[in-house]
This record gives sequence, C-alpha cells and structure tokens, in this order.
Amino acid sequence: FASLEDAQRWVHRFVGGYNTEHRHSAIRFVTPEQRHRGEDPQILAQRHALNQVARDQHPERWSGPTRNWTPITVVSLNPERDLEHTPLDHAV
Repeated sequence: FASLEDAQRWVHRFVGGYNTEHRHSAIRFVTPEQRHRGEDPQILAQRHALNQVARDQHPERWSGPTRNWTPITVVSLNPERDLEHTPLDHAV
C-alpha cells in the first residue's frame, strides 16, 4: 500500500464485503450479517422450500436429497483450537 490510509480503505472495503456480501459455506451460504441479525432460519427455510418445488417438478434432475438447510447453531472461528474449549451456542 502506498499509505496507511490506502491500507485502511482496502481493509474497510474487504471487511464490509466479507460481512455483507460473501456467503459462507460454514454457515449454510448466508452472510455473517444475515446470521448475526438472526435472518438465517428464514432464508434457509425459503431455500429449502424452493429446492423442494424444483425437486417435485423435475425429480429426474435429483440423484439424492437436497442440501441440508438446517441453520447452524454453533459457529467457530478456529475449530481446530476449540477442541480445548467448549464452543458457545449462538442460536437465536
């Protein structure tokens, strides 16, 4: 970076996008912001319903069940380190 301000702008944009746009596989492809606000159960239920409709309309396209759309109740930043500690349950 050419300056501290350039680095700070980059980090600000990265963190903003990471939290509000990027859908994380570890939390069933919702954004951290959606998860934090407790919106993930409704979003995942809607996705499940949509998948069921698609499966019912075209069963030949499905070789197995749809994705697991159950909301994640335990979230960990460093699961390999959390083996030493009891994870916190962040269920809404």
